[in-house]
Amino acid sequence: MSTHFVGEGNIGSAPEYREFPNGNDEPRRLLRLNVYFDNPVPKKDGEYEDRGGFWAPVELWHRDAEHWQSLYRKGMRVLVDGRTVRDEWEDADENERVTFKIEARRVGILPYRIETVTLGAKPTGGQ
Repeated sequence: MSTHFVGEGNIGSAPEYREFPNGNDEPRRLLRLNVYFDNPVPKKDGEYEDRGGFWAPVELWHRDAEHWQSLYRKGMRVLVDGRTVRDEWEDADENERVTFKIEARRVGILPYRIETVTLGAKPTGGQ
């Protein structure tokens, strides 16, 4: 089961990067982000109150995932576009568990909590 998802949230921990063998082909690359998707509701005093936010793992499969792990940082505000996927598994006590994750098509960086931006040329050489 999956459904389209678009949400804005904060990265809650350092990104995790992993590679998986793919036979004779280039390895599959995964960047996993732990994101808190909040639900800010404006209050009368101009402040916001979070109502009903949730944590979700965000998986981004891409050949540039290794490079991107240095781009994303804990606390960064991101916009995630992808699909929710039901993930069934067994815990250490063999109890069936169900969680949801987000398989991202895109993860955009929003300009909140960013002090500076440095632009540089994309590395060449085989890419």
